[in-house]
Amino acid sequence: MRWSWKIGEVAGIGVYVHATFWLLIFFILFANWTHGHNLATALYGVIFVLVIFVCITLHELGHALAALRFGVRTRDITLLPIGGLARLDQMPENPIHELWVALAGPAVNVLIAALLYLVLLGAGRGLNFEQFRWFGGNFLNKLMIVNIWLVAFNMIPAFPMDGGRVLRALLATRMEFSRATRVAARVGQGIAVIFAVAGLFTDPILVFIALFVWTGARQESAMPNIHSSFKGVPVHRVMLTDFRRLAPDDLLGQVVEPILAERQQDFPVVFGDHVLGVVTREALTQTLAERGPGARVRDAMRRDVPTADAQESLEQALALFREGNCRSVPVEHEGRLVGLLTLENIREFLAIQSALHESSLRIREENSDNPVNSPSDTTI
Repeated sequence: MRWSWKIGEVAGIGVYVHATFWLLIFFILFANWTHGHNLATALYGVIFVLVIFVCITLHELGHALAALRFGVRTRDITLLPIGGLARLDQMPENPIHELWVALAGPAVNVLIAALLYLVLLGAGRGLNFEQFRWFGGNFLNKLMIVNIWLVAFNMIPAFPMDGGRVLRALLATRMEFSRATRVAARVGQGIAVIFAVAGLFTDPILVFIALFVWTGARQESAMPNIHSSFKGVPVHRVMLTDFRRLAPDDLLGQVVEPILAERQQDFPVVFGDHVLGVVTREALTQTLAERGPGARVRDAMRRDVPTADAQESLEQALALFREGNCRSVPVEHEGRLVGLLTLENIREFLAIQSALHESSLRIREENSDNPVNSPSDTTI
């Protein structure tokens, strides 16, 4: 994810913190300052939130390790102000496996809360919701309550929370996956409406949560259609074959005008038929400004761009965009550059497939409403 910095790695999974995460830290410091608290209390609040995010990271690792048990790799975990995001290559196709992966995260928080409860019990204390205060209060008691809250919140049966995936997995054991997804998404959107109405009369934060849930449900509902549209489609059906390529020793001053005349956004850099990297418009103009027209294409080239094979499935190639954090992927076949796959082309292909699907459904509905011949009308 862009604007993220790697802070560590656990079990081969990179852990990143997003730039917006620091806004949360500044907000905590500002909230303490407006309430007249001293620096020690403010730092106490920051440390408490950081420990909460350690628990959230462990929650996401629970998902990741459970997914790995079923052969699904996790690319990375990113910490955001609203929580953590574990990016899995895909959810397990077996609904029971998806159920275990979805439950693994909340199970980690249950375990953390149970351990904290035992520690408090050993110290002669117990669970006390009344003592919960964001400013001050018993650190371990507050942390235990937050972990219980994380379990309760994540088990709401609505996407993108774990509860939505649990509901979808349970439904998928009795119905087709895409239908289970649509039903679970509708349930989530219904919950979002309830949150929004409740937020108008109580806490405005519920309105924000409602928007978050509604958007997550809408995106998840579209995923089965996307996968069905991409399934079995080879890359060569979607890739561009008419595109400009550059040589590493081309001078920027010589290629900039022809490039500006093109609609193309990214340009493969090749030596013979071998792909060396990709130059984006942004990198080209930045290098031109910094080094002048005498700079060469290799000076603006990005070398760590993944390549796809023309025969592999479009669904597999999609993962390359996420891994490489890029908008174009050179396509090779037998070691030779044969095309360029762009996000824009994929969106256009998806739009066409969606239109064809809707047209097919409409024709089918019209035929079912106005049958030409039913079995009883047929004359032999």
